Amino acid sequence: MLVVMRHNARPEDIQAVVATIKDMGYDARPIPGGHRTAVGIIGNDGRVDSARLEGLEGVLEVIPVTQPYKQVSREWREAETLVRFPNGTCIGGNEVVVMAGPCSVESEGQILDIAHQLRSLGVAVLRGGAFKPRTSPYAFQGLGMKGLELLARAREATGMMIVTEALDAEGASAVAEYADMIQIGTRNMQNYALLRRAGRLGKPVLLKRGMSATIDELLLAAEYILAEGNDDVVLCERGVRSFDTHTRNLLDLSAIPVVKGLSHLPIVADPSHGTGIRSMVTPMARAAVAAGADGILVEVHPDPPRALSDGAQSLYPAQFAELMQQIRVIANSIGRKLNEPLGSSTRG
Repeated sequence: MLVVMRHNARPEDIQAVVATIKDMGYDARPIPGGHRTAVGIIGNDGRVDSARLEGLEGVLEVIPVTQPYKQVSREWREAETLVRFPNGTCIGGNEVVVMAGPCSVESEGQILDIAHQLRSLGVAVLRGGAFKPRTSPYAFQGLGMKGLELLARAREATGMMIVTEALDAEGASAVAEYADMIQIGTRNMQNYALLRRAGRLGKPVLLKRGMSATIDELLLAAEYILAEGNDDVVLCERGVRSFDTHTRNLLDLSAIPVVKGLSHLPIVADPSHGTGIRSMVTPMARAAVAAGADGILVEVHPDPPRALSDGAQSLYPAQFAELMQQIRVIANSIGRKLNEPLGSSTRG
């Protein structure tokens, strides 16, 4: 439920509304807007005595939020959420952000080599796994803390922001110490302890859709993070399970406009995991940008056949350079542009 204040409501009027909501046994969250402030009621089960609030000084109206997710919904906030980073990158605005890098951090030489190449091609955010949840317990599990240190070294050398995955609530703190964005992978979308911890760490969160999750379940997972006070959440469509075996997953691009209609949070697409096949990554990246994605997440490796994980879906740097050229044209054609750091070879 939202309590919408009049445009001339005084700070003490807003505080009186907050105090009343808390006296009713709920939490209150002021939401400043361009012309007026709203106060969101958190923790209610739908049975709020709105008459008690409507009579308070400065209150314009009380609006019920009909979706099971509250803070994530457009009913709660009409304006788009913009997730900003120290290097000037912003996810959720007019620019399309490209996050790229290897599936796994394998060595210092590998991550620094690919980071410099990606930086020169216009990438502002480096992705790379330090902790890898693998289907097989015998597969490469990542370098762990050493991987985080190498990612931080790559950021220092290139100025790129870092996004990497946390596997559990305990490990999330270590990821937050080194990375600029915490990734919560598909297998952990409904790991509620991890979601809550990520919401309290003060870093942006990239939340991937579960492999069998509905859109409502994705948005409810995001609600866990926002409920802890962290609004900087980016959703990611990375493909859901399908009965067809021609691709690794079914990349549900229809989720992009659906989410944009339901939520103010930005959404990006992962065509690498969404297809699992190198030749399909570029076409689906093009389609994702055309569908309105706020960014794409692409796996790129300096030598894919020798990659320790996901080599079959990783692009060669030359293929990635071509992808960048193609999505730049598509972004421009729909009134958007790529977010490219100053000094990259793609900018004048």
